Formats: sequence, C-alpha cells, structure tokens
Amino acid sequence: MSKPNYSGTFNMVSQENMENYLGALDINFALRKIVCMLKPTKQIIHDPATGSMRIRTLTTFKNFDMDFQLGKEFTEDLGPVDGRVCQTTVDWEGDKLVCVQKGEKEGRGWTHWLEGDKLRVGDDVERGSTYRASGKR
Repeated sequence: MSKPNYSGTFNMVSQENMENYLGALDINFALRKIVCMLKPTKQIIHDPATGSMRIRTLTTFKNFDMDFQLGKEFTEDLGPVDGRVCQTTVDWEGDKLVCVQKGEKEGRGWTHWLEGDKLRVGDDVERGSTYRASGKR
C-alpha cells in the first residue's frame, strides 16, 4: 500500500485543547500562551518516491523550517522554538507521520495525519490543531 502524499499548503482552522497538549510536552507557560494565539500556515513539500520532506511552519511571530528524510535520524536545532537541540526521526506509523525527538527533554515530538482536505497535528483528535488545505493539493 502506498503512503499518502502530504504536499500542500494548510491553514490552521482550529485548536483543540492545545494548552493541555503543550503542557503535556512540558512547554513553558509563556511559550504555550504565544503558541495558542498563533494561526500558522504549514507548507509541506513531500516526495514519496525519495522520502524527502520539507515542512515550513509560518506565523507572524516566527517561522520554522524542517528538512528531513523519512526514517533517518537527524540533528534538529529547535533553538528558535524552545532552545533545544535534539536527535529527531520522522517516520510512518500506518498513514501517519510520527516525529520522535531524543535529547534533554524526552517524550517530545508530534504526529501529523490527513483526513480528507484536513491536516491534523497533535497526539489525537482531542488535542492538537487542524489545518485545512488552501487551494489544490
């Protein structure tokens, strides 16, 4: 079975219990408040044939780029986000993209999955964000 192509531009349309989700990840109070006020856009370029992926998260506060190969560990500099540097692996778990980060704070990471024209980000449908594709994917 082939994996879905995540390429597209997605605009945030909702947050569900985002404060609780970020708290469970041990994100500090001030950063949680800022994140909950933002309405980011995610631009994803995904080449299913090679496993290369680029995720750009764009906000009025700060932008964040993540370039990686699925299934291959890489050093991720999260200094602009929360001051961490970690070893990160993003890989498939079924049709979901699961990010595992290893470093000074364990248990960090995220899950992305597609539901029709929606991109879901979080740990489940109860906690995280929903983005809707803008234009044609």
